[in-house]
Amino acid sequence: MNKKEIKTQRAPKAIGPYSQGVSIGRHLFLSGQIPIEPLSGELVTGSIEAQTRQVLKNLQGVLEEAGATMRDVVKTTVYLKDLSAFAEMNAIYGEFFTDPYPARATVEVSALPKGALVEIDAIAVIGDENA
Repeated sequence: MNKKEIKTQRAPKAIGPYSQGVSIGRHLFLSGQIPIEPLSGELVTGSIEAQTRQVLKNLQGVLEEAGATMRDVVKTTVYLKDLSAFAEMNAIYGEFFTDPYPARATVEVSALPKGALVEIDAIAVIGDENA
């Protein structure tokens, strides 16, 4: 098994002993992204919509570095600070994914890094011959 780190400037740098993403064969495992703007390193503040959009752009950047797209994502986990923001998050999420949508779990958490309202991680498979 050949494990390879995925690293890009199009997503926030990993702060700590983890990778933005890891590939093993055709499988990609993307670490959770919070709404940090990669160039400035600043948390996007404001609405859940703005934060969700930045999180998904960050995931997209890691995917593209690995030669994948949002269509290659097969599973996500969404962590929300407040589950009552689900509908707003879901509307933005729907702008980034198309049918067939990835499998997904969404959970409410008591806190996220830097006070973020949302974090999303993902699993993708590149070059699925059944797509």
